[in-house]
Amino acid sequence: MVNDVQKSVERADILLEALPYIQRFYNKTVVIKYGGHAMVDEELKKMFAMDVVMMKYIGINPVVVHGGGPQIGTYLKKFGKESRFVQGMRVTDEETMSIVEMVLVGQVNKEIVGLINHHGGKAVGLSGKDGNLIRAEKYYLSEEKAKDTPPEIIDIGLVGKVREINAKLISSLAAEGFIPVIAPTGAGEKGETYNINADIVAGEIAAALRAEKLVLLTDVPGVLDRKGSLLNTMTNREALAFIDDGTISGGMYPKVKCCLKALKGGVQKTHIVDGRLKHAVLLEMFTDKGIGTEIVI
Repeated sequence: MVNDVQKSVERADILLEALPYIQRFYNKTVVIKYGGHAMVDEELKKMFAMDVVMMKYIGINPVVVHGGGPQIGTYLKKFGKESRFVQGMRVTDEETMSIVEMVLVGQVNKEIVGLINHHGGKAVGLSGKDGNLIRAEKYYLSEEKAKDTPPEIIDIGLVGKVREINAKLISSLAAEGFIPVIAPTGAGEKGETYNINADIVAGEIAAALRAEKLVLLTDVPGVLDRKGSLLNTMTNREALAFIDDGTISGGMYPKVKCCLKALKGGVQKTHIVDGRLKHAVLLEMFTDKGIGTEIVI
């Protein structure tokens, strides 16, 4: 009996620890980039959906932007197409774009919407074409071949960059109690569809909404220093220094750059957290210690 009471007291303490954060984020927008292992592990998928529903019920406006790289790779194999990447970007011809759109918009997006709704939320799925949500333009890579010579411009197909976000559409849905779930595709001037990096889309949406937070779920603990230790927090200036000296590189580089751009656009705080942890979003938002790496101005 004593143990049961003690456990109840501990639960109450946990709720009270969350109270100031609930008050701080009430009626604020939080953009979450959902990807990595959290999208394929069944238990983590369930926990993520419950986290998002809880956020909405306590007065926070979550906006979910999702990836889908592994799922796209699986379907390309089924259609006999090989995944090709240049500088970490998927080379996307017209046939590949059709498969990307089918997987991201028709399968992955609807699965996430269904999970959130199953757990009591009111999610609505969107692609960049819906309501002109994401206006995009073609993205070219550049590569420096030799010193003191112009860089080579590389065409990687129907890969886009964000030109404009229809923030009003997202805000209107959130105000009506919906949880927007957004697939990272965009529409060009001629109606063509572009495949856009999900981290970039999340950062652009967070900036357009002037979100309180941008949270990127990854498959690593956060940003690591050269010794492999977690960097709990960094300023904009520190992050740029770590990029310059090579501490931040590889797959972490675009994530940090996305966070820096979001901060420049008016987002208050950005976070790169380990999506392999159960309730990763809640742990970051509602506990004193938080998890992962926080990047601030």
